[in-house]
Amino acid sequence: MQKRLALPAIATAMEKSGLSQASLARELDVSRESVSKWLRGASLPRPEKLLKLALLLGLRLDELVIREPSASDPVVAFRKRGASKTTEAHIARAKDTGRLLRQLVPYLPFDEFLQPGTLKDPTVDYGYVQRLANRVREDIGVAADDPVDYGHLIDRFHDTQTVLVPVLWGKKNHHENALHILLPDSRTTWVFLNLDVEVHDFKFWMAHELGHVLAPQLRANEGEDFADAFAGALLFPELLASRAYAELKQHGNTGQQINRIKDIAEKYLISPITVYYEINRRAEHAGDPPLKLEPGIFGAAKNLSKGYYSVSETLFGEDRPPAADYIAFARELQSPFFEALKGFLRDKAKGPGFIQSVLDIPLWDAREIHAALV
Repeated sequence: MQKRLALPAIATAMEKSGLSQASLARELDVSRESVSKWLRGASLPRPEKLLKLALLLGLRLDELVIREPSASDPVVAFRKRGASKTTEAHIARAKDTGRLLRQLVPYLPFDEFLQPGTLKDPTVDYGYVQRLANRVREDIGVAADDPVDYGHLIDRFHDTQTVLVPVLWGKKNHHENALHILLPDSRTTWVFLNLDVEVHDFKFWMAHELGHVLAPQLRANEGEDFADAFAGALLFPELLASRAYAELKQHGNTGQQINRIKDIAEKYLISPITVYYEINRRAEHAGDPPLKLEPGIFGAAKNLSKGYYSVSETLFGEDRPPAADYIAFARELQSPFFEALKGFLRDKAKGPGFIQSVLDIPLWDAREIHAALV
């Protein structure tokens, strides 16, 4: 991370406070030459001088210092739950995780020379996304009107050399459903999948993260919008959306339409919201009037989820799994994460604290995983 002083903000604060370069030098007990270099952007004050300068000018440190990402900085992608905002603190924490993951890269079993390809010019254009989804379905051997299952997605992640990291982050804390971290210097991609999510949402989040893997050049909201569009198109493509729209238009009753969407969602093991959105995206693209099922469709999706266990409960029961079972599940995902982690811990004689930090879990859970690996 490159740092530089926010010179316009400093100039404004100095003018407002009536401070000159000479008076700054006296107050900070440094030479005028040092202050001159700071204000030309030729050097950066030491941390203790930065703090004194911030106090003197009445600026916060984040107003005083501009942090510019370097080419090797981890690239992260995620959206918070519901209406929660993604803050700079969330992004900083995710990037810190990426820096820890760098230490595991030498222990990954990936090809030293070849890197799987990515998309040339990804876009959220409806026709493009649908063609891409159909191509991916062909590649993984799924017919246009068949469900995509977890195994298909896992195989695709494996083919792209993506490291899947299953985590148990809970439903109601500060975490997201999934976290994508790209390390540009090693060209490795890491996807954290929270298993404490509803079954009907989990497949969407896997497909969403696959969208990020295919289009790493799209960042921030543009990347999130593409990943959402790709996930919807992959799980419920235009052919299915067109058929569903034609069927639902025959039902004049809103309640009947919502119930039919719930039936379709259960068949494909995806959320009714995904089905609803894809039907309306197809309608908009075709110039047809969209369905108007809000807010009832949201309540229907919530009620449907109540009849199912979360992914973690389905896999392990209502109690937290022993570390050995948790690690074994990661291997079923074809994930090399824990093997790489084991090699690193043994070579570097690292303790549970590293596991706690990289997985963002309680220390007692980290200790159990450490004992199972080392």
